[in-house]
Amino acid sequence: MAVLAPDMCRAAPRWFVRHETLLAAILVIALAILGLFSEPFLTVDNLLNQGRLMTEVGLLALPMTFIIITGGIDLSVGSIVGLCAIMLGYSWKNLGFPLPLAIVFAIGVGGVAGFINGLLITRVRVPPLIMTIATLALYRGLAEGISQARSVRNYPEWFFFTGQGELFGVPTQLWILLAGIIVAGIALDRTTFGRTLYAIGNNETAARFSGLPVDRTKLLVYTLSGLAAGVSAWVLVSRVTTTRSDMGTGYELDVIAAVVLGGTSIFGGAGTIWGTIVGLVMIQLLKNGLALTGVKGDATIIVIGAVLIASTLIASSLHGRREVAG
Repeated sequence: MAVLAPDMCRAAPRWFVRHETLLAAILVIALAILGLFSEPFLTVDNLLNQGRLMTEVGLLALPMTFIIITGGIDLSVGSIVGLCAIMLGYSWKNLGFPLPLAIVFAIGVGGVAGFINGLLITRVRVPPLIMTIATLALYRGLAEGISQARSVRNYPEWFFFTGQGELFGVPTQLWILLAGIIVAGIALDRTTFGRTLYAIGNNETAARFSGLPVDRTKLLVYTLSGLAAGVSAWVLVSRVTTTRSDMGTGYELDVIAAVVLGGTSIFGGAGTIWGTIVGLVMIQLLKNGLALTGVKGDATIIVIGAVLIASTLIASSLHGRREVAG
């Protein structure tokens, strides 16, 4: 697919031909088209509500970007969300924990679940794909076994502030996501930790010979993924007012789609937090915009899939021409 000639790529500013810039341009065009067909789509209330709905997946996408940059993957994040949600409700209702302590406990459970993933991947050398498929089933089974198919309800009113409240007119959970984006973006772009992630993803063996703490870094990113799943579970339970063992089902696919669409290489060594956020926003707003314009069911999935493929092809074409242009 011809997009830009090599001479044009050479002449354009480097930021202009980045994957994230191209994706953002496609996002703006898609929003403009959907806005023409649906009057309520581009209203502030609707956009803020979509921000509220995408926060849980967005929190998971930040550490997933780190993991995929190292060449790994974590398919268990959705199950960890379910396990953490159950542990929040169970520890409060059945173990008598004060609710603030139950929240901290649930986030801690997520951290331990992620740590176990990282420990077995780095110490036993189980491939991340196989390891996290196994724990996907394990953590979901634990959630279902502990809950015994019972939901937990009747949380106090203050608990719903995180998932349903607003701060300065903006949904509370969006502030949490914004803080996470800033911290993750700085960590990836401006720190030794971020440079270590890219080095591991580009050539893990060379990174080891260079003296970089490869295993420690990978253990950290999987633990961060588990902690983010704990926070995501807290926000989700607060938003939907109940706790169920099937919470977070399918989140892993949405998270990976957002990260990869945002330009992070599934083979490791490349990617940005900013690209992940653009990918996340594009998927969420396409779903919402298509629903508002009357496109439903399978047609929505087909349209979103077509946009994802087109975006990937255009970005790949652009990347190839940029390399040719030098």
